[in-house]
Amino acid sequence: MAPIPTHREQPDDAPDSYVGLGAGEAGRLARRRGWTTVRELPPGAIITMEYLEGRLNFEVRDGTVIRCWKG
Repeated sequence: MAPIPTHREQPDDAPDSYVGLGAGEAGRLARRRGWTTVRELPPGAIITMEYLEGRLNFEVRDGTVIRCWKG
């Protein structure tokens, strides 16, 4: 039987605080704040809707974060 996954606490962080930052700066800040996975995506990227705890997603245009969300 597979083990039951344990849920870790996610950083208490507002995704909107990353909007307007450069992608590199935002990624470094997110990792310092405790996000285990940071994903940069171009506008309109086709992605799966799977939710992954500890992941922060950045939509990046011209090197700047224009949208950010958890999972």
